[in-house]
Amino acid sequence: MKHVTAPRGTFDVLPPESAEWQELERVIDEVCTRFGYQEIRTPIFESTDVFVKPIGEGTDIVDKEMYTFTDRGGRSITLRPELTAPVVRAVLEHNLLQTLPLKLYYRGPIFRYERPQKGRYRQAHQWGVECFGAAGPEADAEIIALGIEVMKAIGITDYRLEINSLGCDACRHTYREALVGFLRNNADRLSETSRERLERNPLRILDSKEQRDIDLLNLAPTMDAFLCQACQEHFATLRTLLERMGIRALHNPHIVRGLDYYTRTVFEISSTALGAQNSVCGGGRYDGLVKSMGGPPTAGVGLAMGMDRMLMLARSAKGGEAHNGRPRVDVVFVALDEASALTLVPVMHAVRARHISADMDYTRRHIDKQLRAAGDSGARYAVIVGEDERHSAEATIQDLATRERSRIALEGVVGELAVRLRT
Repeated sequence: MKHVTAPRGTFDVLPPESAEWQELERVIDEVCTRFGYQEIRTPIFESTDVFVKPIGEGTDIVDKEMYTFTDRGGRSITLRPELTAPVVRAVLEHNLLQTLPLKLYYRGPIFRYERPQKGRYRQAHQWGVECFGAAGPEADAEIIALGIEVMKAIGITDYRLEINSLGCDACRHTYREALVGFLRNNADRLSETSRERLERNPLRILDSKEQRDIDLLNLAPTMDAFLCQACQEHFATLRTLLERMGIRALHNPHIVRGLDYYTRTVFEISSTALGAQNSVCGGGRYDGLVKSMGGPPTAGVGLAMGMDRMLMLARSAKGGEAHNGRPRVDVVFVALDEASALTLVPVMHAVRARHISADMDYTRRHIDKQLRAAGDSGARYAVIVGEDERHSAEATIQDLATRERSRIALEGVVGELAVRLRT
């Protein structure tokens, strides 16, 4: 039988690289909890309706990238391409908006059918935060600061924060008319895809990656010239807050993000650590999303970061090497024969019950090889039992740093290790 391989655009996370993922998840948990956010977990697949209206017809995600299928009950199901809409669905389904603000964070896989490339996969991994019920720029600043704090915590210091305002429904309507007028006057300079969007969803043209569209858009009117007074004040206050927090933000009037539900603040964090400018994080405010999904009018703001690309950047910051070596343990148990192994297993179990990390090489290689592997694992001590120790109901404890050895009664091993490791 031919070997079966992982589908294109997916990958396996293997030891010891999985330790890097665990560390990133630990950092996310710690920072989000410190900022007052609680974890939420939603299903990997949802009803297709959860995504089509919030994300927007005419977007690349809906038109080209979603994994959608009909299940055996005839229902249209989609593997989630992002997590904000599923979180809103869960919030409404379980009536979580009774107490505001509501601050949630998440992490998990997302699925998009696109050409696989470095740091971008068909099954990618994403973490993010959502804050519901806070309409002011303070929440926007907090969300941005949280994302930067996670990046710093894993060693990413080469980054660029760019922000923009898309305005509210009122001022965006005025801008839309001006933009459509400009684009229709220059329709012959647009790409074929953008000419189609001009009739269906003209604001999506702002997100085009076609160079001819980008060149034309550089001449088009920008949203900042059409912001109403309230939106101008919101954006100005956000910039002031970020400056006072020591966070440098560049105003980029061309940032629009790829989803229809954004209002007012949008932002992106990118880095050149991997060569070309790569987006690591994106987010913004979506004050109309909850209402559009059947809920009450509720302000919202959030961000999402690609975990795959974050780990690549973190690795680059550390010199380009992946995590290596065996898992870190405090104590390694070394049995020199089968009977000694049977003696040591219950002792090792008791040590683990004291929250001391411990391991044993069940292959019973030569003692020198076992001790060398123990040192490589970062263990502090080795507990050795052979025929001699077994007959005297003792064990040899070796300090792997000084190589000093001492004999101790088997029944006292757990307490001795607890004292030495101060657990």
